[in-house]
Amino acid sequence: MTASLVLLAVLMAAVTYPSRAMPMLLPGVDRWPPSAIRYLQLMGPAVLASLAAANVAVATAPDGGRAVTLGVDAIGVLVCVVVTRWRGNLLLGLACAIAVVAAWRAFAIG
Repeated sequence: MTASLVLLAVLMAAVTYPSRAMPMLLPGVDRWPPSAIRYLQLMGPAVLASLAAANVAVATAPDGGRAVTLGVDAIGVLVCVVVTRWRGNLLLGLACAIAVVAAWRAFAIG
């Protein structure tokens, strides 16, 4: 781990914390417009989805550029999305995705 990654993590926490803390810190959040509440509820999954998409679909090409690739990680993300939507439980979706990717790599499929 490099210092730049730690700095990036601290910066991202500082940027995203205010929107996550608003419901706890501001009184009367239950009286906010429904669109504002829905926006705050969807911000976390949107950030998680964008991080997942960037990490599973973009890879470094042999010539040093970027290339779009889809592999077992993309299958894991798809499993997570499907199970989370089906059961309404993000933890279960993540566990299923981890199990699929771990089994795939353990048996060296593909």
